[in-house]
Amino acid sequence: MVDASAAINAAQGLTETLHAIAAASAAVLRAEASSVIMLDQARGKQVFLAAVGDRSDQLIGVEYDAGVGLSGKAIATGKAQIHNDVAHEKAHYKEIDDRVAFQTRSLVAAPMIHKGESLGVVEVINPVDAEQFGDKDKELAQVFANLAAIAVANARSFDRVKRENRGLKEAFRPPAKMLGDSPAMREVLGLIQRVSPSAATVLLLGESGTGKELAARAIHENSPRADLPFIAVNCAALPETLLESELFGHEAGAFTGATGRRLGRFELADEGTIFLDEIGEVAPTVQVKLLRVLQEKEFVRVGGTRTIGCDVRVIAASNRDLDADRRDGRFRDDLYYRLNVFPITVPPLRMRREDIPTLVRHFLSLLAGELKTPRPDVTDQAMQALAQYDWPGNIRELQNILERACLLADKNVISPTQLPPEIVEPTGQPPFGSEPHGRRPAGPPPTKPQKTGNTLEGMEKTLIVNALRENAGNQTRTAKALGISRDNLRYRIKKYQIIIKRGTGD
Repeated sequence: MVDASAAINAAQGLTETLHAIAAASAAVLRAEASSVIMLDQARGKQVFLAAVGDRSDQLIGVEYDAGVGLSGKAIATGKAQIHNDVAHEKAHYKEIDDRVAFQTRSLVAAPMIHKGESLGVVEVINPVDAEQFGDKDKELAQVFANLAAIAVANARSFDRVKRENRGLKEAFRPPAKMLGDSPAMREVLGLIQRVSPSAATVLLLGESGTGKELAARAIHENSPRADLPFIAVNCAALPETLLESELFGHEAGAFTGATGRRLGRFELADEGTIFLDEIGEVAPTVQVKLLRVLQEKEFVRVGGTRTIGCDVRVIAASNRDLDADRRDGRFRDDLYYRLNVFPITVPPLRMRREDIPTLVRHFLSLLAGELKTPRPDVTDQAMQALAQYDWPGNIRELQNILERACLLADKNVISPTQLPPEIVEPTGQPPFGSEPHGRRPAGPPPTKPQKTGNTLEGMEKTLIVNALRENAGNQTRTAKALGISRDNLRYRIKKYQIIIKRGTGD
């Protein structure tokens, strides 16, 4: 018993500890087999997480309802149970024996209880040196299960701290702060304040660069989960197979290169918040698995069989019209309705021009620190130009423009000469690929483009024609290949009067 206790306490992670418990219990009670069945309270399930003995590997991951079986009886009574005529026990869950082709004749089930909480059961099956277990075996099993309960509780804490450390390292950023006092921003901030204390799923909508991730962080930091991980995932940045592994993790050998088990983002975010950016780009197969997480609060790692419960608040975001995608069959109806519990639309910068001076001053202070330069002043003319521009790239574009202006500032002053020409004198024709939704700054198009402009336009038209040809006229694929939006592509097709063969467009 001393050696068994030492082996259990030497283990650290939960998986290693559970295996040590199963092996030690079989050795201490001199039995043919032993298993550790953990109670998943959130899902109301009992799950085999460790086992030793003949065909024990077939048991791992098997689960059944919490009150079922002799293990369920031990959990209900809170005391070790001995069963020496298992075949005639009504509570015996015979399906387990059938699954692994094993005959259970005598069994001891001892509940693992820590601080009044039932963690699971240690089951020891078929004594080697006798036909059945005796009362001393039952007493020994209960003492052993009590020691095991402490080890399991410690292992859970160890895993939780390790997971939270990883999650917090990935999520570390300065506190989120959304700036602005315009009516549009006051409405958004009011909605954030209202939904933050709850556990409701939030769907953030709006154009690229409007600050949807910042809004998600503000919701998290004003919620009861603020001290727990905030994990952000860009769903558009990874192909389907890698995204599934990124979200749900994988087991060793799940695919080429999977040399070990890897925790997914949902596990890292456990008890915290996960932010699924660009949710509209997720493939249908992954949409199904996301739906299961939202509905059942559980998932399975890639290449695994064990169902893992999770308590994660989901915040999703998209710059697409998800309702239109739903109607067109590109996005699942059921997933859309699960995500669209509390929608918040983050306004584009052109709809909150009153906030631009505040944002300019804020970003210049940050940039001065990052670039190690004095904070520049902005002339009235430059500020007016910044406030009047339509900002197709929204706040992200504003940050980039200000960073360049900081470096070009003359005598620590930003004047119109340090700003791009399209901001100071809008032409009505935005630079290729600069506006994600096909919009352009206000102002009439030039009636007499310069020679250089003609050359650039010719190159641009040729690039679009070649891309359309390579993608068989499919505008969605062509836009993706060019790195622009579909609306942007259509604007240029019309502008350059490009003819697409009938039946090849979309």
